[in-house]
Amino acid sequence: MIVRDSKGNELLEIIQVEEELAAQQYRPVNHSLAVVKVGDDYLLGWNKWRKNWEIFGGCKEEKETIRECIIRECYEELGLENVEYTYLGLMHFKMAPGYFNPEWHEEYGGLYGITIPYEMLEVLEKYRTDKEEVEKLALYSQIKGKEKIATIDEKLLEYW
Repeated sequence: MIVRDSKGNELLEIIQVEEELAAQQYRPVNHSLAVVKVGDDYLLGWNKWRKNWEIFGGCKEEKETIRECIIRECYEELGLENVEYTYLGLMHFKMAPGYFNPEWHEEYGGLYGITIPYEMLEVLEKYRTDKEEVEKLALYSQIKGKEKIATIDEKLLEYW
């Protein structure tokens, strides 16, 4: 186990499996997340419903690949288009009962890294469409030690 959050959710491992084989070899692969690097810092979003600063991403839609999922999610949450997504591996979780599943369960998700220039921060607010879930954006250095950051997401920053 790599890290456990206050709800008992555990990031068990990052599996180095080819991106195209991940969903064939592991189940369920139901989401994708992206660590967004800005210079030597990281970008996080405030999740209105979970009341945490988090990295970006979400659940796969039907027949969507993990790459298609993260491209869509980063467009919705950040307004990002035409950026390079680096596949970092497959996250393996043990998840506590919650909104999506009422039982303890294991699940998998694609992990990606993105690097954007500082000047792009100015235009993100203009182009992102999901301002209801992700209310605001901040650099990690501005909020670390001052505001609530999702434990697992903060650990995932280390992988990019």
